[in-house]
Amino acid sequence: MPVYTVHQPPLRGAEALPDPERFVFVRDGFYFWAFLLAALWMLWHRMWLALLIYVAVAVGLDLAMYYTGVATVGVALVELAIAVLVGIEAGTLRRFTLARRGWKNVGVVSGDDIEDAERRFFDAWVRRAPARGAPPSAPSPAPPPSWPRAPRSPDVIGLFPEPGANR
Repeated sequence: MPVYTVHQPPLRGAEALPDPERFVFVRDGFYFWAFLLAALWMLWHRMWLALLIYVAVAVGLDLAMYYTGVATVGVALVELAIAVLVGIEAGTLRRFTLARRGWKNVGVVSGDDIEDAERRFFDAWVRRAPARGAPPSAPSPAPPPSWPRAPRSPDVIGLFPEPGANR
């Protein structure tokens, strides 16, 4: 089942709550189109800095291999390795670009497809919204260390305990 990170856009003008239509879900995993057409994929997602770095690294490596006399097979293997790396890290590059633009990572959700992930996320997002109208992702002030911690729901799967829990 695919896993997505959810990114909330920065608020526009007089918005009190972010528009749910503008949220971005970034899938973890391999991006075939980023592997096959890296530069066009980066242009499509308006990832200017990542594109600039990609072009600089690709051209620099090609020039270095040309002037050192690396065989054509070696050049092709290096370019294939770069393409595979871009395909694997495309989600990370997209998250990096969104973070640079002021988007907040507000959660992780899994679903059979993007629609299922959106449905799951917004269902949970609406349920945890406070009654006074503040955005659900707005952080509440941290309680002083002397306050007892409120019990949480058992969201942990596996053998890892909750932070601060008794052993």
